[in-house]
Amino acid sequence: RYMPDAHIAGVQVQKMVTGGKEVIIGMNRDVQFGPLLMFGLGGTYVEFLKDVSFAVAPINKDNAKHMVASIKTYPLLAGVRGEEPSDIDSIVDTLTKVSQMVVDFPQILEFEINPLMVLPDGQGCVAMDIRLTLGDE
Repeated sequence: RYMPDAHIAGVQVQKMVTGGKEVIIGMNRDVQFGPLLMFGLGGTYVEFLKDVSFAVAPINKDNAKHMVASIKTYPLLAGVRGEEPSDIDSIVDTLTKVSQMVVDFPQILEFEINPLMVLPDGQGCVAMDIRLTLGDE
């Protein structure tokens, strides 16, 4: 529809990711507020626990840190009972980049990374599945 003449050929190969914690980062473009960002534990947890935080984009790193720390299940990411903490900085970085992307591209109506696999501290995160809905500006 947007690029009917586009020809895409090829494959993408990524390393296998094991371990880590699943989180979700999403965005829905609200008519009155604009891009509304969402963060929470991902995978099936988001549907079961409904433990998410919201912010209107654009956000900075402090806003993103607050989004992450404000969910009830934050201790699971921070490391509880001897578990290694997750790479919170990589979540914050991803949230701020998604925020800027949805501000820069108003044709993105919905966006979701679920799950975003967050590895142990210092090892980053990997988007396992991304869904994107485009519309007119």
